[in-house]
Amino acid sequence: MVLSPEDLEKENAKWRNFPRRRPANMVRPGLGQESVWDYPRPPRVEPITKKLRVEFGVITLAETERGLRVLETSSPPVYYFPTQDVRREFLEPTSRTTLCEWKGLAKYWTIRMGDQVAEHAAWSYPQPDSSFEAIRDYVAFYPSKMEACYVGEQRAVPQTGDFYGGWITPEIVGPFKGDPGTEDW
Repeated sequence: MVLSPEDLEKENAKWRNFPRRRPANMVRPGLGQESVWDYPRPPRVEPITKKLRVEFGVITLAETERGLRVLETSSPPVYYFPTQDVRREFLEPTSRTTLCEWKGLAKYWTIRMGDQVAEHAAWSYPQPDSSFEAIRDYVAFYPSKMEACYVGEQRAVPQTGDFYGGWITPEIVGPFKGDPGTEDW
């Protein structure tokens, strides 16, 4: 995707100003829980103190204690791994890109280990917008395309729809964007 600076600004403005509604069935968080409806817009990047792990097939593809998470209203956290903590020999760049109105242009990776392949299963922001400089040289993974993803000892459940790639653990409550009918949240 190649956009002129003017077209990029128009596209960003369109999505940043897209009218959004909140669902009537928001879950009130219990002790030790977080509601995705308390997450900010624009999103926030923060360090995560728990160990993060991604398993693909029979290998640990990524593992870190230096991860970051991006929190955005209505979506479960997306976890980012420093590239040094990723088995990059299994990542192949693809031609796919997407535009986030906050983070910038995302580049995608296919995971390949022998005959096992997960197309467009990871992404990164090689030149993020200045507010998201922290995720430069970090990689995120779609949990639905991995064998398993962990936050600490908790196995994450994939966010429905694979558009955002959020990881749902017991301390995160919704409802979550991604299900049919949630497009305008």
